[in-house]
Amino acid sequence: MSSFFLPAATLWQRELIRFWRQKSRLLGVIASPLVIWLLIGYGSNTLKRFYAGALVLTVMFSAIFSTISIIEDRREGFLLSMLVSPAPRTSMVLGKILGAATLAWIQGLIFLAFAPLAGVSIAFGELLAVAGAIFLISFTLTGLGFVIAWKMESTAGFHAIMNLLLLPMWMVSGALFPLSEAQGWIKALMWANPLTYSISLLSSTLRFPNVTPGPVESLVVTLAFGLALLLVCGMMAAQKSTRSAA
Repeated sequence: MSSFFLPAATLWQRELIRFWRQKSRLLGVIASPLVIWLLIGYGSNTLKRFYAGALVLTVMFSAIFSTISIIEDRREGFLLSMLVSPAPRTSMVLGKILGAATLAWIQGLIFLAFAPLAGVSIAFGELLAVAGAIFLISFTLTGLGFVIAWKMESTAGFHAIMNLLLLPMWMVSGALFPLSEAQGWIKALMWANPLTYSISLLSSTLRFPNVTPGPVESLVVTLAFGLALLLVCGMMAAQKSTRSAA
């Protein structure tokens, strides 16, 4: 068991140390969604409606910045040394994803401190459920970032793909308008969008009224999506390891 968990814990710790040496990332990750939320919220005269979407955007930005490290590790040769080590590939992938997800989770919790500004009150007994939802969303978005970063050769290409994919996903996830107000193919797209269930899960734990999809359905889809991404990441690492050995 130690041969599995030790590499994962080591890579998890490495991600945290790397972030600690780049504290300026915290400002960018928190400030951008905060500004967007305040502009949209005050512009529509309701901060509460967009709060869950802004919090997920914070987590998304953190996941984007954190998974860039995969490209940097490849350039520096660290990724190759990982792949030729005897450690299980799933263990290494899990460590990388958990490290980045932990950073996204922490920054999501920092954004959670702005909840009273939106008129969102969280009882102490509900805090664990909210924190758990944020971590699950962080893990899922980090896994998605990992899948994309694994195929990228440059950070510029990575940013282009992430902006092309993730921002539209966020815009049609219920962050800007609820599923009940969507029409036609946009509504169908929202139902098929995994991020819709992530925002609904967070909204449910924050006790927002009339949340669609429901909390159980949102939890199941978000969890299944996260596990599927972890499996895909493990398969890609194993395939890359085989090619490196050859």
